[in-house]
Amino acid sequence: MELPNGTAVQEFILLGFGIKQPHQFLLVTFFTILYILTLAENITIIALVLLDAHLAQLPMYILLSNFSWLEICYVTTTVPRMLLDLMSPPGVISFNACFFQFYIFFSLGTSESFFLSAMALDRYLAICHPLRYPQMISQHSCYTLVAACWTIGFLWYLIPVILISKLSFCGPNIIDHFMCDIGPILSLACPPFGNIPSFCQIAMNAVVLINVPFVVASYSTVIFTLLKKSNQGSRRKAFSTVSFHLMVVTLFYGSVAAMYLAPGGEDQSGLTKAVTVFYTAVTPSLNPPIYCLRNDQVKEVLCRVLKKRVRWLRRKETFGTILL
Repeated sequence: MELPNGTAVQEFILLGFGIKQPHQFLLVTFFTILYILTLAENITIIALVLLDAHLAQLPMYILLSNFSWLEICYVTTTVPRMLLDLMSPPGVISFNACFFQFYIFFSLGTSESFFLSAMALDRYLAICHPLRYPQMISQHSCYTLVAACWTIGFLWYLIPVILISKLSFCGPNIIDHFMCDIGPILSLACPPFGNIPSFCQIAMNAVVLINVPFVVASYSTVIFTLLKKSNQGSRRKAFSTVSFHLMVVTLFYGSVAAMYLAPGGEDQSGLTKAVTVFYTAVTPSLNPPIYCLRNDQVKEVLCRVLKKRVRWLRRKETFGTILL
């Protein structure tokens, strides 16, 4: 962490989007609305699962509610800090805060990757082995699976982040990004790097190589099983559910591939920021409606909760009128 003049790096400067003041206001407005919308959507899903005793016992909705909580944490890791820097540039962030954001961001991303695999497993068992499904993925085993996704996600990048934080940073301490990401941070470090960049790349690739083939194999088997079904109604409904799941998987891994597999360089900084914005701010707002848009059970529970709320408000209004 030593600069050439012998002083230690205490903070980094996030350049953000590098836009002029009038456009900053538009970005602040857009991301504030998007952040509130994302919180509202995901909190609604969590609340519906907690309020409905039937949904709370189903593995699919246990996974979905945890996935919604993950999305809330994911967007909160980056968007509030980004809004703060847009409203009061320059974006000065301490060394420890930068690495903490880096660790949480990658840990949540890794957890999301394993949650997508868990959801693929759930759909595979539900559609390909419907009679054995309750025994193969009980409520207890589902909670074990959820705990494993969170634990693996937050342990996976612990050592790489610690190793990177121990590197020497030669300066300047300016990060051409709106968040602390692995590429911009490593670009500020000075040799010798040792095997740290290779180790980080292996850790990143391992997450993809473990989860992507599993997800592809699971949904391929599901689609093949659905094609053999004779009941057109149930097949159409299952295809609809699976297609929305595949849409979420494509959004996530498509963004990750565009971000970390695209060629680097200075001319790629704008693309890097755009892709990062998409999978850190936009995608978490799209996932709840994608998962629940064609989900009859969620819509039924939502209508039931809203009707109860309306009846309660009417009774409250009537009681207030009587008192007056």
